Amino acid sequence: MSTPVQLLTPDGARVEHPDYRYDGGLAEVAALYRDMVLVRRIDTEAFALQRHGELGLWPPALGQEAAQVGSARALRPQDYAFPTYREHGVAWCRGVDPIGLFGIYRGVELGGGWDPADHNLALTQIIIGAQALHATGYAMGLMFDHAVASGDPDRDAAVISYFGDGATSQGDVNEALDWATVHQAPVVFFCQNNQYAISVPLARQIAVPVAQRADGFGLPGVRVDGNDVMAVHAVTQKALQRARDGEGPTLIEAVTYRMGAHTTSDDPTRYRDAAEVEQWRAKDPIDRLRKYLEQNGQPLSFFQDLDAEAEALGERLRRECAALAEPDLADLFDQVLVDTPPELEQQRAEYVEWRDALEGSPA
Repeated sequence: MSTPVQLLTPDGARVEHPDYRYDGGLAEVAALYRDMVLVRRIDTEAFALQRHGELGLWPPALGQEAAQVGSARALRPQDYAFPTYREHGVAWCRGVDPIGLFGIYRGVELGGGWDPADHNLALTQIIIGAQALHATGYAMGLMFDHAVASGDPDRDAAVISYFGDGATSQGDVNEALDWATVHQAPVVFFCQNNQYAISVPLARQIAVPVAQRADGFGLPGVRVDGNDVMAVHAVTQKALQRARDGEGPTLIEAVTYRMGAHTTSDDPTRYRDAAEVEQWRAKDPIDRLRKYLEQNGQPLSFFQDLDAEAEALGERLRRECAALAEPDLADLFDQVLVDTPPELEQQRAEYVEWRDALEGSPA
């Protein structure tokens, strides 16, 4: 339990594991590398935009790209994912335009940034751990719809719920683990253990590995090197297939590190030292995979082209972020209930009257 599953060392060397394997060829590995590079560019671009006052807040995912990309690329189209507020890489892999994320943190997106039905990806969840319950409920719905262990691989589906190490202390996560196990719901609980619950270090939260908590609920628990995209993909793929086959839930602990701040309102230098950060920087998931690709003949032109693609993506995001339109807050009243009651209609009328008076007042 204590040694995480690893298929790729920090030096870029492949290693074997008795229970897990990654079968992708060089082209598939290069695609995972591209995902991680572009996800990091989205992240660093958003961080810079927040510092320039273009976004109100941003929760960085720097260093967690392998955990997110590796797990998300193990999903099938019919599977459903429930993220936190930090799963930018999962959103990317599910086809969400990152400008939708930017709209949320710019404060101009009233609808959540994307239609969950278009991507089988729930909207950003701010309440810590709540998405574990939502995922379990959706998984139960799959069982009621006979979309589990039906024998049809295009129909059978699974659910994945993302949360951090701090969320495992929340009642919602523990209730979800218990319910899902009792009912053998087709859900994978994916904990990105990034070593800190905001400023509280792991040692002050948990006395045993997160995955070991699975024993108390009666479901399998697996620890994986969260900076090894191949291992994350292999472990998640196996857990998802187990769920689709009707064998119940799995708890995955991806051991990784949050290289940046909890959010842009946080100063991590107040609670961790530079030596610790540098120790984890040597395990960087992108550097690790690049070493593997270079050692196995990936041409230099691939990396040069990808750098150009990342630069073009950053330029587009800067341009489109600045062009995001301010919403009409009167539209919010139409998004509360299907049938708007008289009291909400009155509130909307009062708001519109106030807004029009404000806009008509002299500067």
